[in-house]
Order: sequence, then C-alpha cells, then structure tokens
Amino acid sequence: MGMKEMRDQSFPSASLEDWKAKSEESLKGRTIETLAKDTYEEIKMKPLYTLQDQTVASPFPAQGDFRRGVNALGYVSQEWKVAQKIHVDELKVSLQKAMEKGQTAISFEVNDAILTQLEDLEEFHGQYPYSLNGKAYHGRLLDTISRFASAVEGTGFIAQDPIAILAENGAVEDNVNVAYKELYEAISKAAQTLPNVRTILVDTTPYHNGGANAVQELAIAISTGVTHIEELLSRGRSLDTILSKLVFQFSIGANFFMEVAKLRAARILWSKVTEAYGAVSQGMMISATTSSYTKTVFDPYVNMLRAGNEAFAAVLGGVQYLHVSPFNEPEGTATEFSERIARNTQLILREEAHLTKTIDPAGGSWYIEHLTNELADKAWQLFLGIDEKGGILEGLKQGWIQSEIASVREKRETAVSTRKQTIVGTNKYADLRGDSLDVQGQPGDKTTGFIEPIPQGRLAEPFERLRKKATLLKEKGISPVVGLITLGDVKSHKMRMDFIQGFLSPGGIESKVSGEILKAEAAEEFIKETNLEHYIICGSNDQYEAFGLAVAEQLKVTYPNVQLYLAGIPEEKAKWEQSGIKDFIHVKSNCYETLSYLLADMEV
Repeated sequence: MGMKEMRDQSFPSASLEDWKAKSEESLKGRTIETLAKDTYEEIKMKPLYTLQDQTVASPFPAQGDFRRGVNALGYVSQEWKVAQKIHVDELKVSLQKAMEKGQTAISFEVNDAILTQLEDLEEFHGQYPYSLNGKAYHGRLLDTISRFASAVEGTGFIAQDPIAILAENGAVEDNVNVAYKELYEAISKAAQTLPNVRTILVDTTPYHNGGANAVQELAIAISTGVTHIEELLSRGRSLDTILSKLVFQFSIGANFFMEVAKLRAARILWSKVTEAYGAVSQGMMISATTSSYTKTVFDPYVNMLRAGNEAFAAVLGGVQYLHVSPFNEPEGTATEFSERIARNTQLILREEAHLTKTIDPAGGSWYIEHLTNELADKAWQLFLGIDEKGGILEGLKQGWIQSEIASVREKRETAVSTRKQTIVGTNKYADLRGDSLDVQGQPGDKTTGFIEPIPQGRLAEPFERLRKKATLLKEKGISPVVGLITLGDVKSHKMRMDFIQGFLSPGGIESKVSGEILKAEAAEEFIKETNLEHYIICGSNDQYEAFGLAVAEQLKVTYPNVQLYLAGIPEEKAKWEQSGIKDFIHVKSNCYETLSYLLADMEV
C-alpha cells in the first residue's frame, strides 16, 4: 500500500445504534439505559454524549453568556490567584513565607486575634490582591486597611455577604436592615480609599455545607445577588457600582464534571440577571474553595486526593481565586506541612498540568456543555420559584430554603448509609489501624427565631461517630468484635467473608474468623472459644442449601442467647428466619443502621 492509499484510509463509521448494540453485548441482558445515573440535581446522566447533544454556545471566552470565562485568553493572560487561607500566629511572617512559596493573594482566617496584626498588611498592600471573606469583621478590616491605602491602590476583594451569615448562624430578630446599613456604610467608606477592591460578596458555602445540590447553590447565589442589588440600590448606590463590587464564592464538591458545569452555569445565569437590569453584560468574578463537606476524619490523607479533584474542577470551571483545604481541615486548624501540600496542589495544576496554557479546556465538550445548560435551566427555574416566595430572605424566614436543602441532605446521607455513595476510608475500605484526625466536639447551638440556621457539617460525620463509639467501648473494656462462621473451604466463603469484614469496619467493629466449618459441631466449638454475642454465617449459596441451615438451627439450640446473622439473601429466607437468623446482611443493607444497632447492643 502506497502513501496515498494510506492517507485515504479511515476507520469504518459507526452509529450510536451500533455503539448501543455492542455495549449491550457486554451487559449480559441489561439495556444500555441501565447505565444512566440520577444525580442529586435530578439530572439523568447518560452513559454517552454525542454530536446529537451539541448545543449552541459562545465561540469565545469573554463573549456572549460568559460560560467560557471572563477573560478572552483565559489563564494564558491572567492566572487564577493562589489564595490559601493561611492559619497564622504572626501575620507578617506567615504571609511572607507563603508568598515566597507560591501564594499569590493575601488570604487568611479572619478572627479576633488577627485584628491586632492588620497593620502588618501594609508591607503587602498593592503587591498582592486581597482574598478575604470579612464576615462579621468586614467593617473593621476595611477601616484598618484604608489607613495605609492612600499611597498604593489595593486590588482583589474584602467582602461580606450578610445573608450567608444569617443562613449559617440564624437570627433571633429581623436585623436585615441593620446588616445592610452596615454593609452600605462600609463599602461607601472603602470606595474612597480602596476603589479597586470588591466589597460585596455572594457566599454559597453555608448552603453547600448544609448539603445543597448544585442547582440549589446556583439559584441561591443568583437570588442573593439580586437581593444585594435591590437593597443597595434603595440606599443610593448606582447599579454599575454595585455590579463592579460583587464577587461570588462557591464551594467545590466531589462530583467533578457537575462542579465544572456549575461554575460555567453560574456565569450564564448572572449574565441573564445583568441583562435584565439593563446593565452592560458583565462577567462573574468567582472565588472558590474546595469543599469542607466532603472531608473526613479517618484516613485523612485521602483528603488530599479529594481536594486535588475539587481544585482541578474549580480551575477548569474558570475561577479567579482558589483556596484548597488542607487535609487536616476538620481539626479546625492547619500545620505548615498540610498548608504546603494544599498550596502545592495549585502549583502542580498550574506548572505541571499546564492548565494556564490552554484557554477553556472544557469548552466544546458535548457532555459538559449539555450538563451546563441543564444546570442553568433548572437553576433559573428554582431562582424564579424563590422570587415568587419573596426572594432569598423571605425563603429563609419561612424555612422553605432550609427544608429544600434538608431534603437533599437526607438523600445524600441515605446514599452514604447504604453505601451507594462511597466515602473511601469511612463507609468503605476503612482501615481500623490507620491514622485519624483529632476533632474535638461539635459547634455550639446556633441562634434561632427569625431565621433558622442551616445545619453545617460533613457527610462522613455519622460513620465517624460510630468509630468514636467503638473506641469508647474499648475504653470501657468492651471489645467491638463480631465472629464470622465461615462455611466450607476458603474459595467458597471468601467472597462473602471479605464483604462482611468490609461492612463491619466502617463502624470500628473487628471480625474474628473461624476455620473451615463443615458441620455444626465445629461452629459450636468456635463460639465456645470466642465467647462473643454476635456471629455472622458466611458461605456460598450452595453451602447454605447443603448444610448451612442445619448449622444455624443447631447453634440456636445450643446457644439461644447468641445473635446470628447471615451474609447474603438465601432463596428460602423464611426458613432461615425460623432457624434463628436475626437479619440478613447484603449489598442493599443499610450499613449505618446495622452497625449502629450492633454497637448499641454490644454496649448493653
């Protein structure tokens, strides 16, 4: 074959139907539709996206609906800011070290202790942009920094979202007017000395940490932004000024492509809002932080992988500022090592993954563009629903927002409890001898009354409480151990034995395994030696049918006080129940409820 013939060769074309037919050959009777997945946003994820799913989108960044970003050349012309919220003892020294090691924005945890050191920011003012959520300290931050801001102009944002504060902490009485009055005064004063610093924040973190899905986060963000506009317009600020001072803060969760699409959809929605107000369409300034909701106490180094995945999604989504949570964030602090790893995660994405070399790498993907449009459409409808109820504040006051988020949170928790959603090292693949973080207690009670707070937490906490309970049992001299009665040879019982060991370990429960059990007498001897209260019979279906039922019946006669369980669901379930089997443990079992019962029973 000559070169011309080689150049003219091509792969045979294949249709979507061809792909479906080939795929279903490997599904052993199942249809291709069984590969579709439903998300918490009530979006059905198809197994394959093709040219048929292509949608008309902006051809270039900084044009149209801004889905592709706010800068024409993306990160090629303007990199995102490495904005690690450093935990400091000495502000000046800590910032200096961070800047030398790759930090590119002034960002730190704002608290009472830091207020006495704000004068030290003068050395960095103007050299680096700010990335600060001022929360209750907003006015004092702006006042202090304004004192040395006359000579050199500052950039970035020192902003506050009064609605997010109310959503997170609750409120006894209607102090919304007071909150907006203070915000108006703070941003008005800062406009003179810090004209290039953004001072108005839309912060969706409290909703994210309460379990909200991406659609809810987007709708709440847009509704909050609109409320900010209306409140500040009524106090005399111009529309252009308000829009130029706004910055949006999102937490980035574990569903990689959903989070990429969330940030792209956010820009689409905000461009609609600015268009509705008759303003020149503006891009959305986004500050992102990797999720606290997804992090775990046990097997904490996996948090590095979680944060890396979330940071990657944030960058592909097109953020301007990014904080990557240290792996030990649940402890409420950070070490020099954990902060360095978190900061280096961004540097690797920038320098080694070369994400600053490609303009909008996610753009044009049939999957991402389709998902972006679905999110934008659903979020816009929810935004209209919030507006019909009177806006975000009225929705919070009525408790409707809290209820909607609680419904999604419950679905997430159920999926984790039944292990349909995996949290590595927590509800699956738990290492009982691995490392863990030292987390002391829970936050105190929030203010209630006018607005009920949205509960803040982490998805892994229920299983972490089980592990802690198992530790407390050990301290009381009670061993959280379950005996496994393994029927037949290793080849026959190993699969279910491994499953049960993996099922028990998320609750801190160890397993003591018998030898090869071929008759009831051997099982009786194992129970006599171990002297435990809970045993699980593990074997194949053939063994269950051949002699497993007889073993269970005999054990119940000999040891009537022992609680027997069976791994799997046998064909004649009723007979097993009559033989004394308390419950059947299988892939559809509620792992959390089963382990909770076992630990409680052991304690009694």
